[in-house]
Amino acid sequence: MEILPAIDLRGGQCVRLRQGDYAQETVFGTDPAEMACRWASQGAPRLHLVDLDGAKAGKPVNVDAIRAIVSALQIPCELGGGLRDTATVEFMLNDVGIDRAIIGTAALKQPEWFRGLIRQFPGRIALGLDARDGMVATAGWLDVSHTSAIDLAQQFVGEPLAAVIYTNIANDGMMQGIDAGTLGDMERLCNMGLPVIASGGVTTLSDIRALLEIHRRQPKLIGAIVGRAIYEGTIDVAEGIALCQG
Repeated sequence: MEILPAIDLRGGQCVRLRQGDYAQETVFGTDPAEMACRWASQGAPRLHLVDLDGAKAGKPVNVDAIRAIVSALQIPCELGGGLRDTATVEFMLNDVGIDRAIIGTAALKQPEWFRGLIRQFPGRIALGLDARDGMVATAGWLDVSHTSAIDLAQQFVGEPLAAVIYTNIANDGMMQGIDAGTLGDMERLCNMGLPVIASGGVTTLSDIRALLEIHRRQPKLIGAIVGRAIYEGTIDVAEGIALCQG
């Protein structure tokens, strides 16, 4: 199971939000590439990047910062936020150099387009499954749909997805751990045959241990994204990686 440090970008800076609320922002660094190198030096196998401005605008905004991160690293980076058409995805994969594109809003609103995109880029497209009370949230988590996260994921079973990145928004950035219901949802997704990356609420090594328990039963749980916890020091990246490798 991989540990993926998160870098959330807003206005060219590294920030974290609480529960996806743009009014509850903490700035953790002004040099995203330097921050990326810090996590890579601690053994991170991959970074998880989010263009928060892009998620609201519907198109990538922090392209310069993303390009600087990718150029500075020898490890792959996945990116979500504002990737809503084929040309944009192609640009970020082939020109900017990200390894995986994470699609959330457009997967819900244009499922047939998303299915075609997965097939066009097998193993390089991830479904961003962001849920509030079990329902999919879109547009930088500003809108909540009437589609359940599980139902949306079900549509893409059997497709060559890189991953389903499942986030319970209620947990994200709150430093309160992952609740049992969210762990259960992740295992359900794994049991559907989908590769799952856990996101939101990974606060201490005990949360990583809880995910590893699922991983041992169900190896389709392939990763955990850690955000605020590594910036506030409740998880050490190298320790988390060592726990997973052990």
